[in-house]
Amino acid sequence: MKFGVYQVSRRGGREKNEDRMGYCYTRDAGLFVLADGMGGHPEGEVAAQMALVTVASMFQREAQPVLKNPTQFLDDAVQIAHQQLLRYSQEKGLPDTPRTTIVVCAMQRGVAYWAHCGDSRLYMLRNGELMARTRDHSYSELQEALGRHAAQGAERFNRNVLFTCLGSPGKPMVDICGPIPLEAGDRILLCSDGLWSTVADTSIAQCLSARVISDAVPELVEQALRNGGARCDNVTALAVEWEGDEEQEALDSISTEGLDEDSFASTIQARGEAGAELSEAEIENSVREIQEAIRRAGKKQA
Repeated sequence: MKFGVYQVSRRGGREKNEDRMGYCYTRDAGLFVLADGMGGHPEGEVAAQMALVTVASMFQREAQPVLKNPTQFLDDAVQIAHQQLLRYSQEKGLPDTPRTTIVVCAMQRGVAYWAHCGDSRLYMLRNGELMARTRDHSYSELQEALGRHAAQGAERFNRNVLFTCLGSPGKPMVDICGPIPLEAGDRILLCSDGLWSTVADTSIAQCLSARVISDAVPELVEQALRNGGARCDNVTALAVEWEGDEEQEALDSISTEGLDEDSFASTIQARGEAGAELSEAEIENSVREIQEAIRRAGKKQA
């Protein structure tokens, strides 16, 4: 498996950067994650870091060397990250739970799967065409999906109003897509709302298609910072170019062919603001809790 990857995160006009991103991979599977800690709630950077560490810990456990059920993995991983935030808040005695958005992409055996909660986005491009984009869990995207037009001025006011995220009191809504077959040269971009809120989708697609990703990603981030001005949000972007198993590869691409079946590589720190990665017992317990909740919900519906 071969892929190119490039990531950049810049602080805008905020006191601190609460965005987090990273990727990890085995010999036959890759996982790419971006989280945007939410302002207005405590420790947004902790929420984003915990989300990344949780998902990466589960990937290391489940990808042996591929995920048996990628869609189930994505749902479980995001829900467990949510549970970890609730536990963290309770253990620390916080008045409110740290919250974050998240977008996750898994690639293996020539196909891609992705999941998101909130308004961090994923874009997929092929031959210069925008093939797919996630739909934000926001007021404005909901109105658009329902075919309604917001009143003048309401779009700007409600753009950042989300109806789901990790760390919220209720169970988060997680949208999952896949399997999507990949072709050599396909590009996938994960980004925080600091990018897409000031750079149009057409501009994102054009820039990401016209340049190598190591040039396109920093250019898009700089565009967002310029367009956003002094009060710009933090801007974070991670782009992946799928190369599959092509013999020729880009200069900076990553080849996983030399990894052993049980090897694992990651740019996501096992320890951060939120502490250590999840143990095997913690993961098993969280999975059981999710399965029990699903079972109880099924009985109620019956």
